[in-house]
Amino acid sequence: MATQQKNGGAASSQSCFSHFCSSARRAKTLTSSSTLSTTGDGLIRRLGLFDLILLGVGASIGAGIFVVTGTVARDAGPGVTICFVIAGASCVLNALCYAELSSRFPAVVGGAYLYAYTAFNELTAFLVFAQMMLDYHIGAASIARSLASHLITLLELSPFFKGHVPDWIGHGGQELLGGAISINILAPVLLALLTIILCWGVGESSILNSLMTAAKIIIVLVVIFAGAFKVDVDNWTPFAPNGFKAILTGATVVFFAYVGFDAVANSAEESKKPQRDLPIGILGSLLICAGLYVGVCLVITGMVPYKLLGEDAPLAEAFKSKGMKYVSILISVGAVAGLTTTLLVGLYVQSRLYLGLGRDGLLPSIFAKVHPKRHTPIHSQVWVGFVAGILGGLFNVHTLSHILSVGSLTGYSVVAACVVTLRRKDKRSQVSSRWISAWCESVIYLIIVAGCSFAAGVLYRYSASFIFLIIVAVIAILACAALCLRHAYADPPGFSCPGVPILPAVCIFFNIFLFAQLHHEAWIRFVILNIVAVGIYALYGQYHANPSSDETIVYH
Repeated sequence: MATQQKNGGAASSQSCFSHFCSSARRAKTLTSSSTLSTTGDGLIRRLGLFDLILLGVGASIGAGIFVVTGTVARDAGPGVTICFVIAGASCVLNALCYAELSSRFPAVVGGAYLYAYTAFNELTAFLVFAQMMLDYHIGAASIARSLASHLITLLELSPFFKGHVPDWIGHGGQELLGGAISINILAPVLLALLTIILCWGVGESSILNSLMTAAKIIIVLVVIFAGAFKVDVDNWTPFAPNGFKAILTGATVVFFAYVGFDAVANSAEESKKPQRDLPIGILGSLLICAGLYVGVCLVITGMVPYKLLGEDAPLAEAFKSKGMKYVSILISVGAVAGLTTTLLVGLYVQSRLYLGLGRDGLLPSIFAKVHPKRHTPIHSQVWVGFVAGILGGLFNVHTLSHILSVGSLTGYSVVAACVVTLRRKDKRSQVSSRWISAWCESVIYLIIVAGCSFAAGVLYRYSASFIFLIIVAVIAILACAALCLRHAYADPPGFSCPGVPILPAVCIFFNIFLFAQLHHEAWIRFVILNIVAVGIYALYGQYHANPSSDETIVYH
């Protein structure tokens, strides 16, 4: 009897594991043709090309344009301009991958999650969502606190407010329980206001984003032109005082100043002409951001010798030193506008990701509900606003900033891998294998590229011998060569990313190289969150997911 029970338990465990494996390997199949569906109680198409470009710029450029440019220049010197050019070029490569997939699946929300679900499998998609969503939640709370602080700073320019605003309202926070709790009242209030606007309608929130982003761009242009008349070209010599390594290190830092252009891909169901406008919106917004960053870099390093740049507000201090205090006031206004748009778009993107998972059954169906009149996912929107409000109102989330960016780098790498995988699916492999399928073979090559890039990043970080860097680079090149020679790739309909599979492989290499430069606690967070996400999927997602749900097919 005991033996039978033992055998029955083993069989049950084996059955559960078998079900988990089969569920995890499921993939979504999307069909597309030429007519967009805009009827029903779903999201409504209101965003034109101009709206999408401003959405991408609003998500990417926050207050950092007035700060990170100067702080990196302290190490890289005037060569900080090259830092932004290198980082911008890398982001353009990532944007090309996003542009192809947004054109290939132009009318379904989900972004990197959707692409992973289609190209790989259900579990990979859920892990990508988990990594990106933690970044979004903590990032929204942190930005809300920064916005509150900048708003109070702007108010304190008036003598009526100066010195009369308690810390617990907006500046930092009132710490309790030995710093475990940090009360900030204004941050959740701002989050609530933006959440209400986003729930009201995508048209209304798009108008706010467009106005604030336009104001931000105008202020940055004024700063650039005003500073251009104070530039001393002698300050640009030496251009790279600490060598190329300082420039490359700076590029890994400023890379994150471009993060946000992928928000355009998550507006697929609300774009009027997604197949045409999404790729243009992604690439256009990124190029605008790159131009603004380079302009600010040239001005700040030309106005003041790089060694004299301040730590906290380098650009504002540079203008004050030239007797242009009014420009520093404009910078404060620009910082408020920049943080507002970054927060608004961040909350918008989060709700659309929750909407996608709710439709697919990986999360409760309440997240899939769209208001019949407002055409917005109100439940998802309120949830993301609530989570950010709790984190921003009660905790000093700035201390968690060193574990951020994991989700962005993970998402970018997976999107690049999706381009290779989906292109390869379009034609049969030229070379068959006796032991593994052609699909598995291509995935193994991509994993080798990622592993080599992480090894190269760690070796570079700890100043290992140059020989080891060459070895891992050669292995990665051989894996890329195998992808080229052993597989065939077809051009997809719509926008086509050039240089496949080499360009996506270069994206993966650089993204994981940057991942290796993050704080070691970010690596720990990556592992722990993946374990937690697998547990959630095992307990809920695998039993409720429906990748073939008709609700997800909205491009007829």
